[in-house]
Amino acid sequence: MLGQRRRIERDLERWRGRGWVTAEGLDAIRAELAATRRSINLAAALGTLGAVLIAFSAMSFVAANWQEMSKISRLGLLLAGLWTSYGTAGFLADRGHGRFADAAVLLGCGIFGASIMLISQMYHMEGSPPDAVLVWGIGTLLAGVALGSNAALALAVLLAGLWGGWETADRQAVYWPFLIGWAAVTLPIVWRQWRPGIHLSCIALSVFVISLGFLLAKGHAHGLVVAIGLLVAVLGVLGGQVIPAIEREQHMAVSYGGAVAFAGLFALQFLEFRNPSVGQLVLYAALALALTLSVVAWAFRTGHRAVLWLAYTGFSLEMLALYFRTIGTLLGSSVFFLSAGLVVMGLAWLAWRLHAHEAGLQKVRA
Repeated sequence: MLGQRRRIERDLERWRGRGWVTAEGLDAIRAELAATRRSINLAAALGTLGAVLIAFSAMSFVAANWQEMSKISRLGLLLAGLWTSYGTAGFLADRGHGRFADAAVLLGCGIFGASIMLISQMYHMEGSPPDAVLVWGIGTLLAGVALGSNAALALAVLLAGLWGGWETADRQAVYWPFLIGWAAVTLPIVWRQWRPGIHLSCIALSVFVISLGFLLAKGHAHGLVVAIGLLVAVLGVLGGQVIPAIEREQHMAVSYGGAVAFAGLFALQFLEFRNPSVGQLVLYAALALALTLSVVAWAFRTGHRAVLWLAYTGFSLEMLALYFRTIGTLLGSSVFFLSAGLVVMGLAWLAWRLHAHEAGLQKVRA
């Protein structure tokens, strides 16, 4: 965020020096940026961390003194802590301290989860641990929706992922009801247009799709994962052109779709077969490199720096994995890396020529 503000300031000064922006316009732009800028509030961040620590402190205190307390005292203490947290959240929200209210709601959600576990222990309730996580997640989701807490919604996403992952591990099969839980926590996040929560939700769904490759068709469904990822990425690229309203979000589809497709290709290369043939390895490696370079080209053309660095990371992982896979055949690996290096250098030269051509056209138009 700080680097972006400095870059904008440098651009504004340069534009003013060239006469493109007047002094009045410069002041107006800076005022607009200052009014709309979102920065990390240190006090709110510390308040959230404090709420988490207090929640753990409460759980530790209650657990340490659990046996010495009567059942009525135990229930009263849990309910008092729960409703005090939510009451404090309402009090802070009414006075315009939204982020501190988020911290209080998060504290209440933590105490709610501890209450489920401790009450189950107190009454010797037998059941599936994932079911307890599900109840915790539902309560957290309701608190996030009712109190408008982004922190609670984020916790609900994490709990949905824990619930789905736990059920999957117990069953050793795809747990499709996770998609219902995922949709339930994603809808209020999208409705609130909370971008960090949308990213968190996309990560949870991406992990689920990648897991399909290991769970379907006896662990040989990575090709399906590649197809799903490519479909999402292509729809992201084309969707912004067909529907301008979603152009702002198309980079998310390209990022997560490309990451899912890359994960599937990576599994096909290095996990699907212990000793793949040279032809298989070259084919999948070529597809993975083509995918990462295509995302690099798209990110360069559209100016999405985060997508660009994500593609660079994927490219580097692919190169590193290929090196370790082909380290036994140094001649073959050297030829491969030489060929890949020449291809990438050629693409870099082509990108430079296109950039120079576009710059020349802009000068002619000016």
